[in-house]
Amino acid sequence: MFVIASPTIHPRHPTLMEPAVPTTSLRSALPRLKTALRATAVAATLAGLALTAGPATAASAASTAHAGAAGHAVLVPTAAAARAAALAKAQTDSSNSSADYVENGYQNPVTAFEPVSRPETRSCTVTAMQYDFANSYSTGDYTGTLTPPSACAGKWNKVVLDWYGSVAGVQYDRLAGVWIGGAEVFRTSTPEPDAKGISWHVDQDLSQYIPLLTKAQPIDVSLGNVVNSQYTGIYAITLKVTYYMADAQYPAASVANEVLPLSNTDSNGASDWWDLTKGQTASLTETFPTDLTNASIEVYARGNGCEEFWYSNVPDSDTTDTADGYCAGGTYREVGVEIDGKLAGVTQVFPVIYSGGINPLMWRPIMSVDSVRTEPYTMNLTPFAGLLSDGQKHTITLVPPADISDVWMIDATMFLTTDAHAATTGGAVTADTIASGPNLATTITSPVAGTNLITANASRDWTVTGYVNTSHGRVTTSVSQHVTYQNVDKIWGSGEYQTVTQKDQGYNDVTTSGAFGLSGPTSRSTWNYPISMTASYIPDTTGSGFLLTAQVSQARFTGTEVGGFGGVWLPTGSVADQVKAGGVLQVSDTGTTLQADGQDSEDYQSQQIGQPCYHHVITADHGDVTSDTQPGCWG
Repeated sequence: MFVIASPTIHPRHPTLMEPAVPTTSLRSALPRLKTALRATAVAATLAGLALTAGPATAASAASTAHAGAAGHAVLVPTAAAARAAALAKAQTDSSNSSADYVENGYQNPVTAFEPVSRPETRSCTVTAMQYDFANSYSTGDYTGTLTPPSACAGKWNKVVLDWYGSVAGVQYDRLAGVWIGGAEVFRTSTPEPDAKGISWHVDQDLSQYIPLLTKAQPIDVSLGNVVNSQYTGIYAITLKVTYYMADAQYPAASVANEVLPLSNTDSNGASDWWDLTKGQTASLTETFPTDLTNASIEVYARGNGCEEFWYSNVPDSDTTDTADGYCAGGTYREVGVEIDGKLAGVTQVFPVIYSGGINPLMWRPIMSVDSVRTEPYTMNLTPFAGLLSDGQKHTITLVPPADISDVWMIDATMFLTTDAHAATTGGAVTADTIASGPNLATTITSPVAGTNLITANASRDWTVTGYVNTSHGRVTTSVSQHVTYQNVDKIWGSGEYQTVTQKDQGYNDVTTSGAFGLSGPTSRSTWNYPISMTASYIPDTTGSGFLLTAQVSQARFTGTEVGGFGGVWLPTGSVADQVKAGGVLQVSDTGTTLQADGQDSEDYQSQQIGQPCYHHVITADHGDVTSDTQPGCWG
């Protein structure tokens, strides 16, 4: 059974999503409703661009004034020319694009991240779904059955999911998820389309879910969408699952003995995430195997609405006019897991940016880190395995970030390893120092009149230790975490300008000791999620025109190490995924698009011991790829 800690759930409903909770972040000091209407205006502008991309035409220029800046002309609405002239150079430099270029459409989305490796063995492919998501907010999720192919019965080396999507017209980016046997196995968000249409592909390794995949299971796919006279894009999605047989060269995948889904069930009986708002949690009560030896949990978590841009939110205590219209809740975000009401693990979350986020033109055709293939967060719960194996019911609770100002979509899956030579194990938790919250300090200053400088610093250090009485003796596992965090948020110009620099990083250490107190090497997993953003939304003072500029740099650095003896660590693997993007969108009072352009780049590098390195770099401008190389790895 599951229990929501608060009786009211924020529904995923079109009246709440269109456009009251727009994906595009358009910052200003105006109320949020007007911000939402501007998001609609941006979507309409992108849909109505001229048929031919390139420099703005003379007819368009006739209704504008030119504001020169260091020899670089910028087209601005006539009524706002004087106001924008002094800012023109900074804005065009931050977007780093041709100032008078009007992009119309873009090539199919691309990504530099590493595709799933596939063994050279016999395989079978099943088409799990072929479905058009139109008004799926009202019609509900796709539901079906995934049956393993009889022609590939037996042990598998790997199982891979392939997602193929296409869409044309005008549409918001949408969050989507795939559940098999009640477990969410894939989460993604869609690119926003252009008039002629786009298509894309992404894959996902499903091998850790093999214990679920050996028999027919329900498959549920959620992609909430709305189609009407304004939002015309229908997402056509095909899912294929390929089962790769094991052989002598490619042995059977090493997986947990049991997979335990911790997901919600919607009103139609389909698996779903929980939509959790401030103060809510989601709980499931389960009885675990009595021969349990190891346990981990994989959590999917992403924010919606105001929580899509949590790294740029202002504290609830900031009541100044400068912050008026900004989303609240502050900037620190972590997700937690409780066992029987006590925190068992926490994790910082990555600042994902949807394809309509901040400035939609930035993400064409390279989307932001983690948006196309969202990475879940894994926590080691083995210190609690002895407790969970007692044959009694235990409650697992998913805890969204505190002080949030909108919805977080969260669910999880547990992976359980059992003892092949014992019917029961048993054990206990011997130490648990996880505090209910981080050490968090926030300051708000005004170094210059009309400017807010908001600084948040946070840290966490904790250790959980527990033992399990296995068939080969008592095994003690200790999990420790160290976290640091800083966010510097500057807002000025009546709230029309904002810069954000955020650094959150840390590591988890896991140490296991067996009989006679002999300890094995400590394993360490590290993360570092830096992001910096500069954005402005300058509305015309006399009409509906506006100038929207933005620049973002974000990265996801993760690594694994072993050792720790004498402070010496041996790296065993690393992934570095970095995206830099800029965009500009300018519309006159008459609705003429004066500038619409973006450029982005992605640098992805992965290195693992015993595996070939992978390094892929893509750059793009005006909606098209300008270079695509694999330069090799270093360092």
